[in-house]
Amino acid sequence: MHLLPFDSDDKNLLVGLGTRDDAGVYLLNSEQAIVQTVDFFTPVVDDPYAFGQIAAANALSDIYAMGARPVTALNLVSFPVNKLDMEVLALILAGGSQKIKEAGAVLIGGHSVDDAEPKYGLAVTGVVHPAKLWTNKGARGGDYLVLTKPLGIGIITTGIKRGIVAPADIAEVTAVMTALNRGACEAAQEVGVNACTDITGFGLLGHLHEMLAASACSARIEVEAVPVLSSAWACIAQGAIPGGTMANEKFLQDKVLFDQEVRAEMRLVLADTITSGGLLFSVPANKLDSLVAELIAHRTLAAAVIGRVEADEPGKIKVYSQKL
Repeated sequence: MHLLPFDSDDKNLLVGLGTRDDAGVYLLNSEQAIVQTVDFFTPVVDDPYAFGQIAAANALSDIYAMGARPVTALNLVSFPVNKLDMEVLALILAGGSQKIKEAGAVLIGGHSVDDAEPKYGLAVTGVVHPAKLWTNKGARGGDYLVLTKPLGIGIITTGIKRGIVAPADIAEVTAVMTALNRGACEAAQEVGVNACTDITGFGLLGHLHEMLAASACSARIEVEAVPVLSSAWACIAQGAIPGGTMANEKFLQDKVLFDQEVRAEMRLVLADTITSGGLLFSVPANKLDSLVAELIAHRTLAAAVIGRVEADEPGKIKVYSQKL
């Protein structure tokens, strides 16, 4: 079996697969680079319109994580045409279209297949000035880590599938997942940050580990500073733990050192596999206050200072219960 190399030797490829970043970036000229990403998945909520919004927001997030502006989108659809009413598909696509418009992008086409289970997402192209591009490898020792959405999403959506989440809590987590990271991206572009990633399938600790490994740094996290959706705790107590979350926790065993006072439930939340999570910024200390102020001004769901980057073992994370 022959595997493709991680990266091309094309000098215009600014970001490929080598650092496991959020999107690929290709240089067009000295003023412009294109950013490309693709993502789609099965429903995480029962409401088809909300599912379309969530899937679109999730795909668009990769563009924002690179500091870019989304320009065009293509629908990716799998749908059981002989099992579900086509009105369901129409609602999914309408939800996705609403988020594409909110992002200021244009839907230009797509592709669909008849499949046993519905799936939806987008292929998105964005643009960015090369000098304003963010990657996950720019973190520096002494930086602060700032998170823009609460955690616990994967645990709660698993609880939704099991029918154990109250309607008000479903509405809350849905609002978190449908929120675009546009405001967070614009706020950070105003201030300037050293690195960025969005928090999705590998959870906070998994994506932070990738950032730190790419940046040859380590970090410490203070758990009390990490925002968590309150309904996640009841879901954990009832055993609603996603398989992906448990896989993340296992993968991170030799990469994360937990203070003994960090509860097992919090360890799960930190590794929770997330759909349409927030952005995680690595920002210099002298820009921290400005970034937090801009995030608040842009009405992001959180502007939480959760830790610091250290010039220690690359990729290692220490999680503490005490203050930074």
